Amino acid sequence: MSFNEVIAELPRLTFEERQILIRRALELDDPPLSATDEELVESRLAAHRLDPDSSVPLSEIKARLRSRPKL
Repeated sequence: MSFNEVIAELPRLTFEERQILIRRALELDDPPLSATDEELVESRLAAHRLDPDSSVPLSEIKARLRSRPKL
């Protein structure tokens, strides 16, 4: 399938299909995690699963960042 054919097909895709396509395209540019980084991610996920209340919601992080004085 040519690039132009792909572009022409985009409007026919569902929202979910377009989201998958975007995610997959971005993943192609991401290098794989090293074994050390993969272990770190897994250990942090395991710690979160043991104590979900230890995490900070994204909305709270955003609020904290917005309330910081501008430099």
